[in-house]
Amino acid sequence: MVEKIRRTLRDSAPARWTALVIVSLTMMCGYFLADVMSPLAGMLESQLGWTRADYGTYTSSYGWFNVFLLMLIFGGIILDKLGIRITGVGAASLMVIGTAIKYWGISSPALEGVTIFGLNARLFWACIGFATFAVGVEVTGITATKIIVKWFKGKELAMAMGMQVAMARIGTAMALGFSIPIARATGVIDVSRPLLVALIGLIIGLLFFLVYVVMDKKLDESEASVVAESTNPEEEFKVSDIKKILTNKGWWLIALLCVLFYSAVFPFLKYAVDLMVNKFNLDQGIAGLIPMLLPLGNILLTPLFGGIYDRKGKGATIMIIGSILLIIVHALFSIPGLDNWVFAMVLVVLLGVAFSLVPSAMWPSVPKIIPEKRLGTAYSLIFWVQNWGLMGVPLMIGWVLEKYCVVGQTVRDGVTVNMYNYTLPMSIFTLFGILALIVAFMLKAEDKRKGYGLEQPNIEQKR
Repeated sequence: MVEKIRRTLRDSAPARWTALVIVSLTMMCGYFLADVMSPLAGMLESQLGWTRADYGTYTSSYGWFNVFLLMLIFGGIILDKLGIRITGVGAASLMVIGTAIKYWGISSPALEGVTIFGLNARLFWACIGFATFAVGVEVTGITATKIIVKWFKGKELAMAMGMQVAMARIGTAMALGFSIPIARATGVIDVSRPLLVALIGLIIGLLFFLVYVVMDKKLDESEASVVAESTNPEEEFKVSDIKKILTNKGWWLIALLCVLFYSAVFPFLKYAVDLMVNKFNLDQGIAGLIPMLLPLGNILLTPLFGGIYDRKGKGATIMIIGSILLIIVHALFSIPGLDNWVFAMVLVVLLGVAFSLVPSAMWPSVPKIIPEKRLGTAYSLIFWVQNWGLMGVPLMIGWVLEKYCVVGQTVRDGVTVNMYNYTLPMSIFTLFGILALIVAFMLKAEDKRKGYGLEQPNIEQKR
């Protein structure tokens, strides 16, 4: 009876796609905040006096709590022990709290001229808020992934994950394209204004997740099924299961591919608008429109490639192709003479294809390697590894720019600021792409040895 209730709901296409859209809207609001400061690097220098090294410190704070306090790992364990509803509401609430701290830190006049632990007080509190938000958004992401597996396993799993990623990328695109216009909206530049918009969006995102909670309760509405699941030792996660995850070579290859690939994409996006200004000589007000093409392309391509994986398979091959494209794009970005904005636009579109290929195959491959009862912890451990890159790489790029890449000065918004040569940073991103490609080939070889089925379709064949 339990299986009948669950399968009936899961087999309802309107129900499972509605659940996906609701959860994806929450993630879209989160991703808007995650990148809302990325186009403002130049304004942060002219308005708040932040150097690129300061900006690198701020962007690296995303991983402070997740990496050093192991909050991501605890979040995954809580998800597997306490379930989707409690974990999801708590994580979405943390996004709101972290953003509120960040907004206060950036906007508060009382912090002007104050230092904390050697950092400008505004920078310090922006970092604390961003680190708190990061715990929330990463755990919400893990929860959303487990929700999708719950509703779509054996069905359109990769397409569903692709749709969730696509909607999240809408948030990224909006941040890259509209942060500067929002900051300039009243004619007086205010770098805190985009944060206020993001805070309002995250409150709405929390309300969306509360709506999903009602749907999740309906999915588990039979009291008998809840009792049966909670008392079945085969279904209950144990902390000792972490060892089984960490000794799985396939899991490690997925985690390494994740950190290497995303280290060449998300940190790039943090500096992409600044790259367009410094290398391609675009006006700061419109420079975000080109990086905006990357997430906009994901909206269509990630579900498309996910659908191909669902029906045709070839997941490991898809990841290899995406890694090759990543290398080509960053290598071409690093060539000094190629500085036409049309060329930049073409490269960003190609990077968007790569950014669609790898995630569309990588995330749906995890359930083929790890049992469902350990998925929350497995994804959280992958995200923890990924956060080392999201923390360390932006910090490194900011330090490299400040130490080795200053090539002059110019005046923007009435303030003299530095100009930067991005050849060395783009070469670093290219190296990450090369390492990702090596790991992708290793993953394909491991799949061939262990028979995980990464090259097989996700949709179960009806008998």
